[in-house]
Amino acid sequence: MIRTYILTVFTVSFCLIASSQDISFCYELGKINGLVETSHYSPKPLNDSLSKGVFSLFLKSIDENQTFFTQEDVNTFKSDEYLIDDYIKSKDCDFIEKYSTTLQERINKSKRILEDLKKQKLDYTGKDSLLYSKDDDVEYFKNDTKVLKYWNKKVRYKLLRKLVENDSVLDNIKNNFNALEAEIKDKIIQNEICLLDELLQTKGSVPNMVESAFLDAFLKYQDPNSSYFLASEKNIFYQSLSNSKLSFGITTSKKKNGDIVISFITPGSAAFKNGGLDVEDVILEIQNKNKTLETYCTSNETIRNFIDDVSSNVMTFKIKKQDGQIKSIKLRKTEIEVEENSITGYVLTGDEAIGYINIPSFYTDTESLNGLGVANDVAKQLYKLQKENIQGLIIDLRFNGGGSMKEAADLSGMFIDRGPVAISKYRNEDLYTIRDPNRGSLFTKPIVILINQFSASASEFFAGALQDYNRAIVVGTATHGKATSQVVLPVENSQNSNYIKITTGKFFRVTGQSHQQTGVMPDIVIKDIYHNYESQEFFKAFSLSNETVQVTLKHRPKLKKDLTSILENSRARITNNSIFKSIESFNAIFINDYVKKEGIFPLTLDYIFNDNKRYNDAWKTYNDSIENNTTLIDVKNTSSTTAILGYNEDSKNLNQQLLKELKTDPHIQEAYFIINDIINL
Repeated sequence: MIRTYILTVFTVSFCLIASSQDISFCYELGKINGLVETSHYSPKPLNDSLSKGVFSLFLKSIDENQTFFTQEDVNTFKSDEYLIDDYIKSKDCDFIEKYSTTLQERINKSKRILEDLKKQKLDYTGKDSLLYSKDDDVEYFKNDTKVLKYWNKKVRYKLLRKLVENDSVLDNIKNNFNALEAEIKDKIIQNEICLLDELLQTKGSVPNMVESAFLDAFLKYQDPNSSYFLASEKNIFYQSLSNSKLSFGITTSKKKNGDIVISFITPGSAAFKNGGLDVEDVILEIQNKNKTLETYCTSNETIRNFIDDVSSNVMTFKIKKQDGQIKSIKLRKTEIEVEENSITGYVLTGDEAIGYINIPSFYTDTESLNGLGVANDVAKQLYKLQKENIQGLIIDLRFNGGGSMKEAADLSGMFIDRGPVAISKYRNEDLYTIRDPNRGSLFTKPIVILINQFSASASEFFAGALQDYNRAIVVGTATHGKATSQVVLPVENSQNSNYIKITTGKFFRVTGQSHQQTGVMPDIVIKDIYHNYESQEFFKAFSLSNETVQVTLKHRPKLKKDLTSILENSRARITNNSIFKSIESFNAIFINDYVKKEGIFPLTLDYIFNDNKRYNDAWKTYNDSIENNTTLIDVKNTSSTTAILGYNEDSKNLNQQLLKELKTDPHIQEAYFIINDIINL
């Protein structure tokens, strides 16, 4: 499906309030260093190169946009740049204190500057400019004057952006500018102060946040997929791989005024059955057995993570109803299916009936070694689809960030007769060939796999295996390029231990080649709006290199088809398709004028209005082309799904919206035409 979000970060992030750590930072750093030395696939030596790399990652993580520290601060910090390895060897961790102390001082100073701006008259005449640069290494503030100017400009920019977002007519804003500016100025400033307050509360305190950031940077220097997280964050990570979880059934969102409100209540959940909660209720505070979390000046991400903490199954929600009434409602979590990890099959109809399955992640049952997950769910849907007499299958792996390698191996085996599906390699160990666990295949007709640059890890494993067996035509753009596997290890053998996710191995295609950094290359390229959006493994600092291995068990691929005519037909359709022209046009504006924007521009209402209008107009043109897309194919449910939907009106309405999205998705349409060409070939 086409995703309607653009500037979203496509990574799993962990950010929540943490309890104080039971073990000291220095002790924990030593333990993590030991785990890296014994468990990482390719540990880097503890030397000056490590010091410099960790220092750079750490500094960027605690002041990502270089908006707090001054050049004088950084000059002071520079004394540590080549000494971190010595600190670790000598178990001397006093160096960390100055970072948290300085950061806290700079954040509090920024808050004071913002408070003072409430009393000042701001200048919108355009004498100041906006600097856009692709260079990550922006200069730190040279003096206090630069700090003051930064916050002054940021408030003006945010205020002007808010005005143009609220009104699409420039003359209206100009004619009422003074009144509008006075109305929202304090709100803009207060929101910035709230964001700084949230930063001060990250992981419970600035010292905790800074220490966690350093430990994470130490692991990120080994490779970008190794990381550090707290015990509660580990639980959230595992939940993301599961197809069910305990939940209250509450989805929250943050309103523009800062209120945290209930945006959705899952049917059948504890919140749904209670009856005392409604959508748009304002959550004032949440209490578990150990902590009360007030929602004022708290991010929605923090709220969600607090609610999802698996160590607390009973919580009390203090809410304000729309009529102003205050209520306290106690809920206990119940097990509900994770919607994002559900698999449903659909039938595309036209010249031929073609099955369609979207796999959002390679989830599994983490509680059991032989637990059932995505492979089992796909098998069930495949059975239903084959009853619809489908002549081919489209498997959509776009935006699939990976998950369980076991599930990827099981799923690969469903579409080949027998043989190896991948090769794994661990440090100081012989190669291990991962084989198809079962003889035979569940589906023998043509397959097209849709991929994009956000298809990663396990989804690359699966796409690569079917491509190497000539079992599927892979369509889209090159994948993310992650061919490494990680395990989660406790830092300490105790109940309250924090955890690391550490890279322990690499996996290779059955040919002995790797897609590490390069990605799985499609047989047929179809660009999307994210083309040239540099988020792949190759662009990440300290990414592990690509390598090849010797094959010990050869695979037996099917006879490779001559795709020349199929490729030519696809290119002709795309060239003559106005929707793909809209995709290309929007991509050029999105990447060149926003993601990679460079230059100096005036800080004026006119510039920001026109800049915002250009982007919105481009987005509207693109979105309208999708919404108005007409095609020769139709999308319908399987008979089994239709029967189930008859019992739930809400699910039926959601299903109708999904069917429309599938029908108007140009990449799914082109995949349908390609698979029809394969059938005719």
